[in-house]
Amino acid sequence: MSEDVRLVAWVRGHVQGVGFRWFTRARALEIGGLSGFALNLGDGRVQVVAEGARTGCESLLDWLEDGDTPGRVDGVTEIWDTPRGGYDGFAIR
Repeated sequence: MSEDVRLVAWVRGHVQGVGFRWFTRARALEIGGLSGFALNLGDGRVQVVAEGARTGCESLLDWLEDGDTPGRVDGVTEIWDTPRGGYDGFAIR
């Protein structure tokens, strides 16, 4: 069984105003077992926080980096941590 982890990713590029957060939430729900959120930041990036099985978080990260995302992704910076909990599903903030 896969360990539970926390992924925090910052996505750079043309990722605001293109439905990126909505598609990220839909992808997280499609993967299943993930909770967290996608949030527009003031500097034009989108922050994605996902908690759940490592395999699910890795799948979401792969999609953020190389998937058929809306807009244009120029790069993704991520950190891995232990889950903190407290999320009810996967939200758009």
